Amino acid sequence: MRIAVLDRDTCKPTDCSVSSNKPCIKYCPGVRTGLETITLGKNGFPYLTPSLCSGCGICVKKCPFNCYKIVNVPEKLDSQITHKYALDGFTLFRMLLPSKGRVLGVIGQNGIGKSTAMNILSGHLKMNLGLFNEDSPDWPEIIDHFKGSILQGYLEGLKEKKLKLIHKPQEITAIPKFVKGTVESLLKKIDTTEKMDYIVSELSLDKILHRDLSVLSGGELQRVSIAAALLREGECYLFDEPSSYLDVSQRLKMAKLIRELSDTEKRVIVIEHDLAILDFLSDQICLLYGVPGAYGIISNVQGVRVGINIYLNGYIKDENMRFREEAIQFHERPPASSLYENSKILFEYGDMETTLGDFHLKIPGGEIHAGEVIGILGPNGSGKTTFINLISGKINPDKGVIDQKDLKLSVKTQYIDYEPEITVYGILQKIKGSPHFDSQYKKRIIQGFKLEDIENRTIKELSGGELQRIAIADCLTNEADVYLIDEPSAFLDVEMRLSMALIIRRSIESIKKAAFIVEHDIITQDFISDSLIVFKGTPGVMGFSSVPQDLRSGMNEFLKMMNITFRRDLSTGRPRVNKINSNLDKYQRKIGEYYYIPTKDED
Repeated sequence: MRIAVLDRDTCKPTDCSVSSNKPCIKYCPGVRTGLETITLGKNGFPYLTPSLCSGCGICVKKCPFNCYKIVNVPEKLDSQITHKYALDGFTLFRMLLPSKGRVLGVIGQNGIGKSTAMNILSGHLKMNLGLFNEDSPDWPEIIDHFKGSILQGYLEGLKEKKLKLIHKPQEITAIPKFVKGTVESLLKKIDTTEKMDYIVSELSLDKILHRDLSVLSGGELQRVSIAAALLREGECYLFDEPSSYLDVSQRLKMAKLIRELSDTEKRVIVIEHDLAILDFLSDQICLLYGVPGAYGIISNVQGVRVGINIYLNGYIKDENMRFREEAIQFHERPPASSLYENSKILFEYGDMETTLGDFHLKIPGGEIHAGEVIGILGPNGSGKTTFINLISGKINPDKGVIDQKDLKLSVKTQYIDYEPEITVYGILQKIKGSPHFDSQYKKRIIQGFKLEDIENRTIKELSGGELQRIAIADCLTNEADVYLIDEPSAFLDVEMRLSMALIIRRSIESIKKAAFIVEHDIITQDFISDSLIVFKGTPGVMGFSSVPQDLRSGMNEFLKMMNITFRRDLSTGRPRVNKINSNLDKYQRKIGEYYYIPTKDED
């Protein structure tokens, strides 16, 4: 069945045409009457009854804000609707099933219903099974709908308010608005596990215990919110994107602590976009697929390896469902030295040192070649962003000199700063009008980042992921010799992360320029980089970097520092974290191959 779905975040009924003659559906046969009037719903939204929609596409063509989309909704799932926001709004099919003693990992695009499912499980949203107003189901009907499933007992506990739920929300930057005081006072107040010293130590919160919550950075707030969840005694723990703002070391420690919950027979559900972390902490996987903003379908529970590979391949065999046309494959590349030894050197820098407050950074000299992408890995506070600022000329070294004469740079900063009233349309026109790139180059970036879907929004209306896509596209369409891109995967879902990595990779190769990429997601870094610079030191006190080195050498150095080993999945080629003290983990440590064991062809 084809129906029109209205995106209420995009629709601007007050800015549309005069009176109630909304151009989007004025001539739609599904809503026209003899008087050609249009029913307006809550807040003035045009109201289209799905049962009357013929999928003609008139609303899509007439709407000036791209609010409507025509989608194919699977009719066979009509009896499995969990929640529907409006008659022509987003629909969630099926439900996540939390099991005792298991960590259920959840993977899917943004806007596909992951947070909706979590809000239902946390009790913040009561599911309506697709029914509205006087037909809205009460608790007995909802529980009966899931009779015989794992969810029946869970919902009964939710109804009686006897289920102890702990929910770590996605949005953590708003915490200081609702919670006042120091980190230590907050954690002591909520601790019911007597594990405060252990959790504080594992999450490296020792140095910020006496700080006020209002002055914490995003990474510090994330670690505090994770600690707050772990220190409360509950039966079910819900973590929504816990790795955001964290570096690789902090992500691994967080994952280890969450895994420990399952050892105590707790139910644990984690939404995560970092595939390596999701793989490491999960016992089972659920996929969400569909059309973002229109509908989302929760898959059957899968094994971890199989579930992630299904997501990358885009085909669910047991449901005979293809949700992506092309599979995502990881390709092992030869060392960068063999690729770029004869390439033109675009930029060289010498040894540098700089001091910022109490922090001191040492950088050995290096160079970058045409077509090369150098990834930058290291803990937070070790100097990665300072290095980007040195290269860009934003700050000057205390020792050493950077010759930036005639060097053109384009920078995508970690914290994106546009004027809030600027329109996406204006930025998009700038990108389309850039005279330095051919139409194919610009088309690949615009379509790959789906910018035309949000062109009628202003900067202040964008989500974090949408703003990230705009900033990367803007950076890549500025004429430059070297592109400096700081944390491009932040706020992006898995699919967009890998798409972003492929766009940057192909863009740099096609224009024969170069890029430095700061990134904490190891799989994204593996996907995008030819070479690596590894940062070490004491965060906030002393930092120093390696010279640019080939991907294998850099990954080996970094993973040894992180005390983990990786292997390659035989089906997709993606990096996977080995279980600590597994036979393969022990063997790779013994032979010094932390990245993965090379095949004979690579030797």
